[in-house]
Amino acid sequence: MTITSSSLRARRAASLLGGALSVLLASGASAQAVAPQPQGVLNLSATATVDVPKDWMMLVLSVAKEGSDANAVQNQLKVAVDSALVEARKQMKPGQLEVQTGAFSIFPRYNNKGVINGWQGSTEVQIQGRDMATIGQLTGKIASMTIANVSYSVSRETREKMEAEVTAMAIARFKAQAELQAKAFGYAGYSLREVSVAYEAPESGHPMPMRAMKMAMADAAPEMPVEAGKGSISATVSGSVQLK
Repeated sequence: MTITSSSLRARRAASLLGGALSVLLASGASAQAVAPQPQGVLNLSATATVDVPKDWMMLVLSVAKEGSDANAVQNQLKVAVDSALVEARKQMKPGQLEVQTGAFSIFPRYNNKGVINGWQGSTEVQIQGRDMATIGQLTGKIASMTIANVSYSVSRETREKMEAEVTAMAIARFKAQAELQAKAFGYAGYSLREVSVAYEAPESGHPMPMRAMKMAMADAAPEMPVEAGKGSISATVSGSVQLK
């Protein structure tokens, strides 16, 4: 039987490929056999919490109008907002009392036959800041709009400051737990493998009840009492350590 040069080349290529696959399989099996499973690894979690006063207030004022003409309804909304802004802008101060307009909508009203018989519209003004007393007083000076929502939260500056403090507390607790657990298991100490930090801040607040909103609709609306209360900021440190 005659063996051509092309046949020889094909056989050599197949032989080399088979050898390479054998080496790869052998090295893979060897790596799996050699790679040790982690021993003496301990998973831990530590949480620290601090109470903090809510120092940021958000007041949302709203007004709704309706009528047979869309332009007339829009103009009534504008007049109400302009009146509110005149009062609010007198007290504006960055960080202490800030004002901005909010959502605006106007839509048709239909009768039972599906025909437009009028228009309805609403809009908002948002007043927020640290000067809660002045914000509360504005509710007694703005008669063109009513209270839609009031919420309290922790300002960004206070939250960032307290997060640094509570993180340090959580880390200290994590390290103390690791040291205690290492000794309890008969080890001399530990080394850190991996770690993560998560935060939890207080909720913003709550809507005003409907009764309070109706009271604010009177021409001589009373000033709104302000009591922000406290919230809590938590930091949780989670991770694993290698016992030594």
